[in-house]
Amino acid sequence: MVEDNQIKAQVSPFAIRKGEIKTFDGKDGYVSMNQVVNKINKGHITDIHFAILYLVNEFEFITSRQLMQMLQIKGYDPKSQDKLNNKLESMVKSKILTRYYFNSDEGKGIYRIYCLEKMGKYLLDTRDDVECKWQPSDNTKPVAMIKKRLAGNQVLIAYLKKVKTFDSYTVKPTITAKTIGKIFKPSGGAVTLTKSGKSIQFLFEVIRRENDWQKKLIDKMKFYQDFYDNFVPMDSGFKTLPQLIIVCEDDRHMAEVFKELVTHNVKFTKINLYYTTDLRQNSEKLDQSLTEFKLDEKDNKYKAQNIELKLLN
Repeated sequence: MVEDNQIKAQVSPFAIRKGEIKTFDGKDGYVSMNQVVNKINKGHITDIHFAILYLVNEFEFITSRQLMQMLQIKGYDPKSQDKLNNKLESMVKSKILTRYYFNSDEGKGIYRIYCLEKMGKYLLDTRDDVECKWQPSDNTKPVAMIKKRLAGNQVLIAYLKKVKTFDSYTVKPTITAKTIGKIFKPSGGAVTLTKSGKSIQFLFEVIRRENDWQKKLIDKMKFYQDFYDNFVPMDSGFKTLPQLIIVCEDDRHMAEVFKELVTHNVKFTKINLYYTTDLRQNSEKLDQSLTEFKLDEKDNKYKAQNIELKLLN
C-alpha cells in the first residue's frame, strides 16, 4: 500500500467533480442466508471478514484503502491490498457488502466505495456487541454526502496514525443547537486528544463544492454558532468547548468558505475557527496542517496563516 506521504495527487480524490454520478458496481441476483452460513462453516468467511463488516457498519461508506489502514490499526494483517480486495470481492458476491464508484465528465473514478448489503445486516443482527441501523435506502445517499464521509474517514485515520495524543474517535457524534432546537452531526466526525490527563475534542465539518454549497454551509454553521454561543459544560456530552475544524477541498476552497462566513456574519466568539484540506492529512505530521484567517491591521484584510499545534506533533 502506498503510504500517505508518497501520494502525489494535486487534487483530492474526495473533491466534487463536474457531472459526477454514483454508479453501482455490486452484484445482482439472489443469495440465501444458507449459502452465507455454509461459507462461514467452511471457513471461507473468517474473523477478518467480520472485522471488515464491523468497520463498514461503523463508517457507512469507506474505500478499500481506508479499510486496509483501519484493519492494520486494529491489529489485523490483511497481507496486502490485493488480498484485501479479494476478500471484499467475495463479500460483494455474497451480498454482505455492495460497491459503487464515481463517474464524471473526467472519467471513471479510481477507487471503489463499500457499504452494507442485506446479508451484512443479517449477520450483524446476530451479534450482541454491535448495533446495526442500516436499511437499503441508506445506500441511495448522494455523491456529495458520500464524499464528505470519505474525507472525514481520511481525517480520522490520519489522527489515529499520526497524533501521539490521540485517545478516541467518534464517526457520528451528535450535537444539539439548543435555541434553534436542532440536533445535527458533524459530517467529518470527532476525535478526542489527551495529554497529561487533560482532554480536548476536535469536531470536523467537511465542506464540498456541491450544488448550492454556500447556502448549505451557512445553514449548518448557524447550528454550530447556536451550540457554541450557548454552551455550558456537558452540553451534548462535552465537558469543555470542542475545537471546530472545517475540512475543505483545497486551499482556495478554504478562502471561499471563510468569505461566505464573513459575508453572512457567522462569527464564533468563544473559539478560533480552524481550517484544513483533504491533502494536508497526507503529511507525515499534522502539527502544521491547520490554518486560520487573521485580520492584518496594516491593510485591514484577512489573511490565511498556518498555525502550529504542538498537541498534534
